[in-house]
Amino acid sequence: MDQFKNPKLIIRPVTQLTAQHWQLLLLADPSRKLVQDYLQKGTVWEARKDGQSVGIMVLDEIAPSRLEIKNIAVDPKFENQGIATALLHYALHFAKQRRYHRLQIGTGSTSFKQLYLYQKVGFRITGIRRGFFVKNYERPIYENGLWLQDMLVLEIDLAK
Repeated sequence: MDQFKNPKLIIRPVTQLTAQHWQLLLLADPSRKLVQDYLQKGTVWEARKDGQSVGIMVLDEIAPSRLEIKNIAVDPKFENQGIATALLHYALHFAKQRRYHRLQIGTGSTSFKQLYLYQKVGFRITGIRRGFFVKNYERPIYENGLWLQDMLVLEIDLAK
């Protein structure tokens, strides 16, 4: 896993959310209400480097055989250092260890950087939730100069 290529990066569970954790969570999902909703069931993991939290991820069992990454974010000061990739690989390892058949993640149809990364790791687009961001967010979200409306659902089949 990528986390072992960088011995200074530690991925561990979070038991108490800090203001810094919230900043990271809201980078990936600007709706505090939606984040609070999935935090009720999900488990939070953080990536720490040199003693500070640099990334975060929320995993949630959405079916007995299916795990979803509900939120994943990296502090902008630490982007392009393999942290998101390490978190994704950790989620894959975690899901395989617990015998889930599928790992799922959703992202905006205009989230080009994220779409590239997820597909590079092995996720494939399996669905579209049309109008998801219009229906679930109070204000329009613009990303890469485009109005974000639809969520793309990507999955990895772990049973192979």
